Amino acid sequence: MAGDSDATAPERPAPLVDGEAGAAGKGGIANLAAFGGPPAFSEPLHVGRPNVGDRNRLLGRINDLLDRKWLTNNGAYVQELERKIEDFVGVKHCVAMCNATIALEIASRAAGLTGEVIVPSFTFIATAHCLQWQEITPVFCDVDSRTHNLDPARVEQLITPRTTGIIGVHVWGRPCDTDALEDIARRRGLKLLFDAAHAFGCSHQGRMIGGFGDAEVFSFHATKFFNTFEGGAVVTDDDELAAKMRLMKNFGFAGYDNVIYIGTNGKMTEVAAAMGLTGLEDLHQFVAVNRANYEEYRRQLAGLPGVSWICYDETEKCNYQYVVLEVDEEVTHIGRDDILNILIAENVLARRYFYPGCHRMEPYRSYFPHAGLLLPETERLTKRVLVLPTGTAVGPDEIRQICQIIRFAVSRGAEVRLRLAEQSKALFPII
Repeated sequence: MAGDSDATAPERPAPLVDGEAGAAGKGGIANLAAFGGPPAFSEPLHVGRPNVGDRNRLLGRINDLLDRKWLTNNGAYVQELERKIEDFVGVKHCVAMCNATIALEIASRAAGLTGEVIVPSFTFIATAHCLQWQEITPVFCDVDSRTHNLDPARVEQLITPRTTGIIGVHVWGRPCDTDALEDIARRRGLKLLFDAAHAFGCSHQGRMIGGFGDAEVFSFHATKFFNTFEGGAVVTDDDELAAKMRLMKNFGFAGYDNVIYIGTNGKMTEVAAAMGLTGLEDLHQFVAVNRANYEEYRRQLAGLPGVSWICYDETEKCNYQYVVLEVDEEVTHIGRDDILNILIAENVLARRYFYPGCHRMEPYRSYFPHAGLLLPETERLTKRVLVLPTGTAVGPDEIRQICQIIRFAVSRGAEVRLRLAEQSKALFPII
């Protein structure tokens, strides 16, 4: 579940002074960038800009691997990264992969999933595609309105004789109801995997996410707070499953010229692992920045009518990599998409995850044209959720300006909405 630009983050754009920031300081609605005023930011602010860590240490590792001329095929850096992730998460096996989508495909195939597998529609499309690519039918299940994760009661209702597994998604890094899902899987004889793309560095019930179900899959895409440029991993305590995935990610090779299993090319490169090892060394700093940004957003938007927060459990470890709002249009009198248009014009590239829901994308909307009738919470969330920029490319000054713009748009909701409606649709091509 990835998104946004993966270009290397530039230095933070110099913020405008308070008197220039946002429409409230620029003379009103007419000076919003959407209506012809200058943008609040000279450079785009993304939901996820890459964290690099110590550049010198990274370049030292890259020079070392170039000197050794071992660029891929289970090199020393990949092996070291796997060991460190195993220790960090507290699992027996980490199988590093070229990306999380391939990792999901390999984990699903190694676990023996066939027929139908129950998944949320409120997720990045790769969660569904990893199944459909293997001619496994993703059966879309609704989510809990509070957690945004799979609703276990609905999961139970969707099980049929063709169901072989469940894939839960720890959306925003907040854990699924693992106890309930593990109970269902155990009673019904199903495999249970977790898409933990958002959840590296998070814990649940005092245990690091990564040790639940039969296996869990992390994403280390460039937009994640911890990245390997492009990459992912499957973590598990199942010896047999791990051995099978190691074969499958390397064409089924068991030694030189000895193929004993069907496989593909899912290997992580040495340069990707070098990036991962460098990022692990600064992981605490990345989390500290994310948390500070999260808390600053909360302070700046506190008490704003019609705008609610996705909060994190402060008793658990969390990476705080997503700042997520829900916009209640009945209260704000301005829709989530209208606020998004206002922000984009100001160079604030907020996102509406996970719009419009997997069930409304191809091929699923053609296969299951009426799926939305069974997914009321998913349908509601895809119209309300707004994800704001964070990470090391964003700081308090930028956050204050972003929040000033949001507050102004909501305070003049009906008027702003009317002005937007009068604009040409061509002005906002993404909506």
